[in-house]
Amino acid sequence: MFDAAKFVESKVSELHALQGKGIIAVSGGVDSTVAAIIAQRAVGDHLQCVFVDTGLLRKGEAAQAMKNFAVLGLNAKKVDASQRFISALEGVEEPEKKRKIIGEIFIRVFEEEARACGAHWLVQGTIAPDWLESGSGARDNIKSHHNVGGLPEKFGLKLVEPLRDLYKDEVRAVGRALGLAEEFYGRQPFPGPGLAVRVLGEVTEEKLGMVREACAVVEEEIEAAARRGECARPWQYYAALLPVRSVGVQGDKRAYGWTIVVRAVDSGDALTATCSEIPHAVLKRISVRICNGLKASVNRVVFDLTDKPPGTIEWE
Repeated sequence: MFDAAKFVESKVSELHALQGKGIIAVSGGVDSTVAAIIAQRAVGDHLQCVFVDTGLLRKGEAAQAMKNFAVLGLNAKKVDASQRFISALEGVEEPEKKRKIIGEIFIRVFEEEARACGAHWLVQGTIAPDWLESGSGARDNIKSHHNVGGLPEKFGLKLVEPLRDLYKDEVRAVGRALGLAEEFYGRQPFPGPGLAVRVLGEVTEEKLGMVREACAVVEEEIEAAARRGECARPWQYYAALLPVRSVGVQGDKRAYGWTIVVRAVDSGDALTATCSEIPHAVLKRISVRICNGLKASVNRVVFDLTDKPPGTIEWE
């Protein structure tokens, strides 16, 4: 049986031997947060945390993440690189190409930040599903994760991945062992490429705005329903914008709008997942709020019933 407390003790001892300064990308998610806390316990002020605002984040996420880092005592610096990411994605539709572009920009940003703080090593919150899905050798590439395989050979920093062999449920257990509140270790996963993989096809500011609002509605309604006891809170739940337009009606006029898909799944390790059972009444509220709130652009909401496999948790 996995012993989270012993894992923390062994990793802190292992990382204590690191020399010089280190840097870590913190997204606010459980993986990078846990990795950062373990590293900070080992080396203290020699670790610089960097939060990159990619412009691909959820509603209010950048401000909330910085507040959370302060609560956790992490030394975090915010870097606004939103225009770099969004400009680089212009005209790009293929999912793997989007992921590669995002990964490349992350590398460039961290080269700059590493030079600025004089870092000697880089910590990443990589976990087992990241490198398993990214493929290597006999393993097929399901989808590339920006923190796997993207580091150039001459990056110049020692790579440190304390969570590399853990699965998501084990990372959550480590979070508990570190004394984190459930709001931190139980936070639902969010993809490294952010909303870029929840806008199917080309990413634009307009489409990011639509999916950002739709995601906020899905999270608010499902979390409220869970608090009321209408359903269990799923492992992951979100909205994605499909590259599909259909005819609708607004008042007595014809409308031609985009389609939002709602996705909710239950999982333990992120390698497999089952579609969550969300009551019809909850889905109805989500649909009404999205269509009313985005009535100038969205006129249809659908629910994804697919397990993983054959689907993946995210659409791209």
